Amino acid sequence: MAITMQNYGLTWTDAGGVPRAAAVSYDKVSAERRKGQLEAGGCTDVQLVETKPGELPQAKS
Repeated sequence: MAITMQNYGLTWTDAGGVPRAAAVSYDKVSAERRKGQLEAGGCTDVQLVETKPGELPQAKS
């Protein structure tokens, strides 16, 4: 039985209005935890983005 791990990245807009993207990949639980931390820190438009191994999301321009 093969185990498939799904990777997630995050994109968001920081409190200064600058679009950002995570430089690491997360599992689902860790990504949701990080999303909560970003929102608590004043970031907006925080999105979980499904990624493939070795891929990272791009910041929105």
